[in-house]
Amino acid sequence: MQSGYSKKQALLRLLVRWILLAVDRKQLILDAAAKSFSMFGYKATTMDQVAKIANVGKGTIYTFFKNKEELFYEIINQLIREMKERADASFDQNSSFVENVHKALMSMLEYRKWHQLTVKLFQEQKEIGTLEVQEVIHHLESAILSHMKVRVQEAVDKGEIETENSEITAFIIFKLYIALIFDWEKHNPPLSAEQIAKNFELHLFKGLSK
Repeated sequence: MQSGYSKKQALLRLLVRWILLAVDRKQLILDAAAKSFSMFGYKATTMDQVAKIANVGKGTIYTFFKNKEELFYEIINQLIREMKERADASFDQNSSFVENVHKALMSMLEYRKWHQLTVKLFQEQKEIGTLEVQEVIHHLESAILSHMKVRVQEAVDKGEIETENSEITAFIIFKLYIALIFDWEKHNPPLSAEQIAKNFELHLFKGLSK
């Protein structure tokens, strides 16, 4: 006959097993949804497709996510976390602000450019203009800007740079990189990382005046 302590241990083991199973199942659904969004885009993806890819019942998805939009945002938030981790990993306390900004932005933007999901989303935004995709791209870019603003303010506090508004400075830095990496390549050969860094420093920090 089991003691009260043994029963509690058995229940605890069952609870832990259930939690781990739930976490695994949730991640399985997220992976399946990311695959579907990457292949078909947001608008064409259905919960039935996600359930089929994940090999679970559609009802299982609704135990974790109330709708497709909530599932979509969870995937994008994962993507943002991964991008920030890449940016933080490239940051070096012994490097200058200019060098760190270049490495962090190149890391985040190149990740965004080549990630299969974001490529599909930018394509859908351009061709269809799906409202949810427009909103999530804005969310993605806002996250990058927010991260950039923190780095700018750190440089101001250290006396490395001077600016009246760290948010405006972060916005200018971000948009300049967007222009050099994405807009320039629409009609011109791609710039190397060294060329981008050189132009960035020239136009933003050194200036064109002799």
